[in-house]
Amino acid sequence: MSTRNDLTIYDGAAARWWSDDIRWVRTLRNLVPGRFAFFDRHVTWEGKRVLDLGCAGGFMAEPMTRRGAEVTGLDPAEEAIRAARDHAASEGLDIAYAVGVGEALPFEPARFDIVVCVDVLEHVADRAQVLSEVARVLAPGGVFLFDTIARNRLAALLTVRLAEDVLGLLPRGTHDPDLFISPKTLKAELRAAGLEPGPFSGLGPRGITRRGDLTFGPVPVQSVQYMGIATKPG
Repeated sequence: MSTRNDLTIYDGAAARWWSDDIRWVRTLRNLVPGRFAFFDRHVTWEGKRVLDLGCAGGFMAEPMTRRGAEVTGLDPAEEAIRAARDHAASEGLDIAYAVGVGEALPFEPARFDIVVCVDVLEHVADRAQVLSEVARVLAPGGVFLFDTIARNRLAALLTVRLAEDVLGLLPRGTHDPDLFISPKTLKAELRAAGLEPGPFSGLGPRGITRRGDLTFGPVPVQSVQYMGIATKPG
């Protein structure tokens, strides 16, 4: 039986993160435009200090940098961070990457205007501590942007049984359904951390590429994957 919430997959794929020849990595990359379709409605990036929390190999960090943000990327996967640094250098992008975890962010209070945290909250060891740390490093008036997976039988069926076990869109063992979180619960946890929830949106398939890969974007329902924003009172 495969291990659930297996985070070693990111280091294992790091050497080919940007090669476009691993299907599940392409799936992660295909999620990026859908996230920006929602996030770009709610924030401006130019000149903003941004933390990409759980950045992996840099799929979100590079577009934010190209939008004019000053980006710092943090991830516990050392090989993924190495791949992110190498690719940013090859593209001439100035991104500060570091190894670390969300439960103990190595930054001073109020360091960032925006914290981005995608494909992360359903994997962390202590979500309440991560959210507390996000609130700590956000400047007053700062914005937290995130996505995660809803906690219900449908989400578990589609993301684990179908996406991992049947279609191979993700490696087996990527997710543990016990770590999924409902939008209602996440809103309560955000408030407990001192953040005020804003708009939420579903995130789901919107099309298919010639290679047979799914493309993604905002969708009306939040029953499987969803994204949202929260703000730190100014």
